[in-house]
Amino acid sequence: MSIRLSHRLIFKRSLPLTCYILFVLLLTFYIYEKPRPLGKFQHIGWQAFDTITPGVPAPSEPHDPSRPTNTSSVDWWDVVNDDSNVPPTSLPLDIWNPLLPHHTGLTEIAVKPCLLHPSLVPYCHPRTTLEDDALKGKWVRVERDLNSRTGRWYLHLWYRRSRRLDVPLITSLLILADDEIELIPEPKSAWHKVPGSLVDGVHPSQMDIYLWYKLRPPLQDASDDEEIQEAITELDILYGDGPPMFGFEKLSRQIFVGHGPRTSSVSVVFRRGVKRTPRGKPPHFNRDGTYKIMQIADLHYSVSEGVCRDTNMSPPCKKGDVTTDTLLSRALDIEKPDLVVFTGDQLNGQGTSWDSKSVLAKFAKTVIDKGINWAAVFGNHDDQTDLNRIEEMKILEALPFSLSKAGPREVDGVGNYVLKVRSPDPSKTHLLTLYFIDSGAYASRGWSFWKPPEYDWIKPVCSHRIDPIERPFTPDGGKDLGHIWNVALESRQNQSSKTLAKPNAMVFFHIPLPEAYYPADEDTKKPSRFNVGEELDGPGSPKHNSGFFEAGILRVTESEAGGREIKVIGNGHCHITDRCRRISGVWMCFGGGGSYSGYGRIGFDRRFRIYNVSDFGETIQTYKWTESGHVIDQQILTGRGAPPPFGRT
Repeated sequence: MSIRLSHRLIFKRSLPLTCYILFVLLLTFYIYEKPRPLGKFQHIGWQAFDTITPGVPAPSEPHDPSRPTNTSSVDWWDVVNDDSNVPPTSLPLDIWNPLLPHHTGLTEIAVKPCLLHPSLVPYCHPRTTLEDDALKGKWVRVERDLNSRTGRWYLHLWYRRSRRLDVPLITSLLILADDEIELIPEPKSAWHKVPGSLVDGVHPSQMDIYLWYKLRPPLQDASDDEEIQEAITELDILYGDGPPMFGFEKLSRQIFVGHGPRTSSVSVVFRRGVKRTPRGKPPHFNRDGTYKIMQIADLHYSVSEGVCRDTNMSPPCKKGDVTTDTLLSRALDIEKPDLVVFTGDQLNGQGTSWDSKSVLAKFAKTVIDKGINWAAVFGNHDDQTDLNRIEEMKILEALPFSLSKAGPREVDGVGNYVLKVRSPDPSKTHLLTLYFIDSGAYASRGWSFWKPPEYDWIKPVCSHRIDPIERPFTPDGGKDLGHIWNVALESRQNQSSKTLAKPNAMVFFHIPLPEAYYPADEDTKKPSRFNVGEELDGPGSPKHNSGFFEAGILRVTESEAGGREIKVIGNGHCHITDRCRRISGVWMCFGGGGSYSGYGRIGFDRRFRIYNVSDFGETIQTYKWTESGHVIDQQILTGRGAPPPFGRT
């Protein structure tokens, strides 16, 4: 009896331990089991049972015939670097970010109204099940309100996306009213109506219209890449009548038609497949040793088409942004710059550019369409919108041909960066430095909220190491490259012997320094040549002087023998000031207003400043191109034919 009892006690006590040991052994065997080959179905994350079908090509980007494939016979700046491509399988499926290059197609769309913001209340989300999530993907909200400024409550588009190859994908969209169903193309069975009106809650009430989408067979049945590229991969909302972001298309029928700058139009935009964003080529001099920069100051664009200000054009100017684009296109065709620099206040702020993304999609469109490199800094109005400067800079960096950068985080402001313009020969010698600085917006008033705001000032910025070069520069192998190189070489025969010095530099920022209004350098022979142009604005600098000019500009020398590394400072901000004044050896130049949407003065033409850099960076000349087509105030700032350097007569 006692033996049986002891056996039962031992068994009862050892059973849990035995089960635990068996569980550990099974778990260890499962974890360290030899990997099995992939079958037809494979579970990946929450997107259960992603289909992997052998023989079906993965979605790929369309071939660009203009991209060089043999790099042995092309110039160094034409070599395309694809190392920055993001693997599409690493992109999150349940986060809305239209800047991501998703290859995954959309499977379903919904429209949902909500009295509160849907991020606060889950009952406003479209209904779903775990099976639908696994099959079609989780619901993703397009984070832009269809009823913004037009409706009584929130109204959002939602969609699902999936990596599975066995689910139908959306390839086309239509907006129709209930009495327009006969307009649906054949086969009608492929089209599906999205429940919920696109004008739900719009005031005053509109005729209900609905979004329809067409489904194509699953990608596992696709025969080629073209069929895969038909799938719609992203949705967005556009406010205003401007163009959508690069790679997106706009539905021809608008959800809401705007009436003036305060009630802008609303449109659905979509991206089909993946569009490779054209990137700007590395800045480089032309073979004749020239490099041209066009400065565009103070566009002041709005979500709407803009309002013309201070002009007596005939016929009358009615749409400021559109008319400015026409002027800018003409100037670009005539001047053909190598780089366009936007020096701030691309956005009007002041309540009219309330959706930054819609304005950022159009302000550089004319430059982008012509395939020209461009860079930008922020002005005091650019972040008077729904996005801050960090968020806006992410969009700027993603736009085609943009060279703009956020800059180091430890430096005050967003958009403090450096561009190096290099020689066209294989040496890629750094010949010109372009600094871009965020001059801020408005200074903090602290507890003195009753005081009017004052302009911000440039805080200390980190120095950037620039190595000296042998100047003047001689192209590598110039004797073997033809007559055009020989002309450049002959022009240097009468110059002084070569020296080691940093390349000439230019700085661009929006709000001018207080020193920009100091007296010009003295010149007994020709007093007017150190102060060229008009100054019709009052002083536009901050009242606080941070000492940046002394510590950040004048102390930076080009060589041990002295001399200023920075030869030119380019500013915006003052629309009817366009003068260049040399102060302590540094030229301070204003761009003058280039937009009909910003304030101006009748009789003072809109204009763009041009910088012609020649002799491989040694000579910098500037002038203004006006709306009447005239070139005015040509002056050489440094180099051959320029006034003597500071301290010399």
